[in-house]
Amino acid sequence: MAAAKLLSILCIAVAVITLTAAQSRSKASKSGKGKDDLRNEIDKLWREVNSLKEMQALQTVCLKGTKIHKKCYLASKSAKSYHAANEDCIAQGGTLSIPRSSDEANSLRSYAKKSVTGAREFWIGVNDMTTEGKFVDVNGLPITYFNWDRNEPRGGTRENCVVASINSQSKWSDEVCRTEKRYICEYLIP
Repeated sequence: MAAAKLLSILCIAVAVITLTAAQSRSKASKSGKGKDDLRNEIDKLWREVNSLKEMQALQTVCLKGTKIHKKCYLASKSAKSYHAANEDCIAQGGTLSIPRSSDEANSLRSYAKKSVTGAREFWIGVNDMTTEGKFVDVNGLPITYFNWDRNEPRGGTRENCVVASINSQSKWSDEVCRTEKRYICEYLIP
């Protein structure tokens, strides 16, 4: 059904581009406008088509996953190392999930309980790989919300990636990045 909607949108966009191009050619021949104006108009229309494609893809993600706090989340089907999980999220147009408040953390945990079955914890987009003890998100920005479990973080230079617990109030702990865990990707809604 989503594919049919996307096809419909693309057909409409192509029709609009064709009609606009024909009108622009007609106007250009009457008013003396050049090919540059026509190219600019076509480029603008292609940007709009690409924007519509991105919005359609995001809607598909939201339908498969869940929408929470102006973000869409989609749980992984399998476990991967922290780096492989982050690369997978990026390849899909998102990042590893980054809870920025207790509300987000609780909502993410509720989604994880339903979607990350059989797992006790999942990777989140927080690490201290660059500077020990200085936790940042996957984009390298400082983290202002923390939800550490008791006696965490405690992994030193060996454990640099962060997991959130599904069972204990979404509490965080640091973990060896090569360990394979389930994960949830996050997509910002424009």
